[in-house]
Amino acid sequence: MRAYSTDLKERLVRAVAAGQPMREAARRFGVAVNTVKRAVVQQRETGSLERKPIPGCPRRIGPEQEASLRARLEAASATSAASAGMGARDTRA
Repeated sequence: MRAYSTDLKERLVRAVAAGQPMREAARRFGVAVNTVKRAVVQQRETGSLERKPIPGCPRRIGPEQEASLRARLEAASATSAASAGMGARDTRA
């Protein structure tokens, strides 16, 4: 499921604040009524419509380590491809 843009959520909240029923706002913007409700509640509770952070643990590998790991993987795949090409000779006479 894709997250809706902050701009869309702001337009939803403004429409409801202007007196438009949630069902009408949902139909007008092409979203579900629950999406309108969630945006209104989020605005009321947090004062913001910014996206929430993705849940879960932070990455355990840093950018330097990632670059090193990618280089090692690329070197290993190049070595594997080269050795696979040498062993695939045609043995027919």
